[in-house]
Amino acid sequence: MAHYKSFEDLGIYQLSRVLCNDIWLLITETPLSKDYKLRNQINGSSGSVMDNIAEGFGRGGNKEFINFLSIARGSCCETKVQLQRSLDRNHIDNQKYLILKEKTQSLIDQISKFMNYLKSSDRKGSKYD
Repeated sequence: MAHYKSFEDLGIYQLSRVLCNDIWLLITETPLSKDYKLRNQINGSSGSVMDNIAEGFGRGGNKEFINFLSIARGSCCETKVQLQRSLDRNHIDNQKYLILKEKTQSLIDQISKFMNYLKSSDRKGSKYD
């Protein structure tokens, strides 16, 4: 793995941050703000993507990082489903849904690719250097 000094340098982290901010805007600017349970779930799941990328990076080992990336990917899938529920409940329009659906799917795919890269890497992680 390239020697990243911070999780903030990772493209998947940067994308997860953008997605999380997009979700927050959705919450504050649409009727989703009044659907308290769904609002809290989608806010939590989108934040979990960022959190798990950061925590996994901080562990310093590829195996642990892969586990946390798996959780991040699952949280991203959860966010995608919650976007569908937001559409079904008429909190967001179809155009906004399609844009955010594409962002979540792209992030899911990129997390998967990064996990595969780490699995095939000879380097075990920074804590083993």
